[in-house]
Amino acid sequence: MARKQTSIREQTRSVVRSLLARTAVELFAAQGYDNTTLEEVAAAAGVSRRTLFNYFPSKEDLALGGLSEQGELIAERFAQRPADEDCWASLRAAFQVIEEIETTPEHRLEIITLLFDNESLRAGHAEKQARWQDLLTPLIEPRLPNSDHRALQARAIAATAITCLQAANQEWVRLGGRVDLFDLYDTAVHAIRRPA
Repeated sequence: MARKQTSIREQTRSVVRSLLARTAVELFAAQGYDNTTLEEVAAAAGVSRRTLFNYFPSKEDLALGGLSEQGELIAERFAQRPADEDCWASLRAAFQVIEEIETTPEHRLEIITLLFDNESLRAGHAEKQARWQDLLTPLIEPRLPNSDHRALQARAIAATAITCLQAANQEWVRLGGRVDLFDLYDTAVHAIRRPA
């Protein structure tokens, strides 16, 4: 599959977006999400509040903005996997995009901790993950045997895989990010795929 060329403008926008998000997460981690204002984020990033709003329309989007992009990257990676590959193996490979995004494990730990520690961010995170389900379900469906319930089965697989990733992330945070996230994901998937 040929990769689409990204314009300089798009690359610059992506870099600025990433820097703004990173600055915000650092402030949220240091001061608390609820105690940090958008004015403080803009000042720390060296931009105006208006510029900040051009990239992120709300404080929640600033904290969660990368999750939408991750969902699109995950779906793209899944679509690139061999059509005859087990969909669980394809999902695991697709989720690994998360570790390829330019960030350090420490920064990823800050972001995930922030998500789990704040009720409104948890709700926003759940909405973003529902969008991931919407992206993955139609990609999973053609891989399943033909049946009247294939769409339901595809959605159930997508939802379950995302829940396993969520559980793995929670355990990864609990362990201080000192273990491999995908070893934890494999353990979670094994638990639900094993006959009871």
